[in-house]
Amino acid sequence: MIGMEMWKKSSYSGGNGGDCVEVAQSAEHVKIRDTRHRSAGHLAVSASEWSAFLADLKDDQL
Repeated sequence: MIGMEMWKKSSYSGGNGGDCVEVAQSAEHVKIRDTRHRSAGHLAVSASEWSAFLADLKDDQL
């Protein structure tokens, strides 16, 4: 699977095709996209920024 990104859907996304978010990780970045608008592209953040974001979510800081 060279060159193929492995996108994973959030476990918090509903199964009805509503507000779903997917992420894909690489060595340098974490990419985030909206499943309803995949062709619109994605947001890329560093692995450290992603970790900080997740920590803030878990600590209810956002």
